[in-house]
Amino acid sequence: MKLCMIGTGYVGLVSGVCFADLGNEVICVDKDKLKINKLKKSIIPIYEPGLDELVKKNFKAGRLKFSTDLAESVQKSNIIFICVGTPTKKNRYEADLSQVYSAAKEISKNIKSFKIIINKSTVPVTTGDNVEKIISKKVKHNLFSVVSNPEFLREGEAIRDFIYPDRVVIGTKNKKSNKILKNLYLPLISKGAKYINTSRRAAELIKYASNAFLATKITYINELANLCEKLKINVEDVSIGIGTDKRIGGRFLRAGPAYGGSCFPKDTRALIDTANKSKTSLSLIKTVVDSNDKRSNLLLKRITTILKNKIKNKKITFLGVTFKANTDDMRESSSLKMIPFLNKKGAKIRYYDPTGKKSEFDKFKNVEFKNNIKDACELSDLIILHTEWNEFKLIDLKKIVKKKNFIIYDLRNIYSSEKMKKNNIKYFGIGK
Repeated sequence: MKLCMIGTGYVGLVSGVCFADLGNEVICVDKDKLKINKLKKSIIPIYEPGLDELVKKNFKAGRLKFSTDLAESVQKSNIIFICVGTPTKKNRYEADLSQVYSAAKEISKNIKSFKIIINKSTVPVTTGDNVEKIISKKVKHNLFSVVSNPEFLREGEAIRDFIYPDRVVIGTKNKKSNKILKNLYLPLISKGAKYINTSRRAAELIKYASNAFLATKITYINELANLCEKLKINVEDVSIGIGTDKRIGGRFLRAGPAYGGSCFPKDTRALIDTANKSKTSLSLIKTVVDSNDKRSNLLLKRITTILKNKIKNKKITFLGVTFKANTDDMRESSSLKMIPFLNKKGAKIRYYDPTGKKSEFDKFKNVEFKNNIKDACELSDLIILHTEWNEFKLIDLKKIVKKKNFIIYDLRNIYSSEKMKKNNIKYFGIGK
């Protein structure tokens, strides 16, 4: 099939490359000329394991193309995916849909034969209705169909999630579109993915409801971790104890920093905004958002206690600053709150992240990126393990810190408190 992906961000690029790998002809379109030129040279704008190899392979095979010409790309394709950003509006919970509607207007100018237009961007309920209205101003209804097809890709696991999805959700009551899209996804359905055909609005809500539920599980275990610290209980025992219940499940029950990234923060807010507009209470999700917003401040209070209120001139190291491992995504990462706070209190901060230096910290004095773990940790007073990268799991900290009295604050509970105690290292975890 001939596909057009509008937007070469996380969703558009990963989905486009994977569709090409399944044998489709794919054009990835973006108005950013520099990004497109880099992609043509197989220079990938995001960090995602395995993505660069798939781009090179399918670009070389001619199944994958990159373009800045949206009009030509739409005309050459049968199925058009809208994969643009839907960030939260400034100082509001509402999703900014300007890029979605702009794409819809451009698409409407270039429809001369039947096209399936798919919202793959995460959008509030009724967005598909609005996209349909925009396109119908210029195009007859029998020449297009607007469908919701939400993505469920985890950053760091996106290629595997695309190839082996739990489900494929197609929101349309148009029989022709449903048949075509079921055929498009047949290679994944044959591997065990459940194909779910719903109304367009239901598909839009499924995405938000899924992310809000997972965000709730994270917040729930984080709040239990707070209680465990007071009662001197290991939250990991509690997580295993409740997670082995098949009705609950163990995934997303690991205590740590606040949830972050490109999805959970904006999607929980947008769901609340949708509920408010519908005059419906989502008090549980409101509480989740509020609790998560306070999470970094709570962790900073504990750091202050660990350092006995003496932060000034302390050498503090952050191992990892992205919101999770296997991604370079800094959006809504806890480090964006924690590092500036500690810097303002007079700490001298060094950080190391496998995905490199972060421009977000360039404006701060005494915040320095180090190219390796050894240089980041040497002579540190406090090491904060912020992101669970594999290379942090087997570090001989005593050897590289070269200091007797240093402290570890493990925000991911990847180290054994018993082993740390045996090695005479002062260690703090989450929910312990």
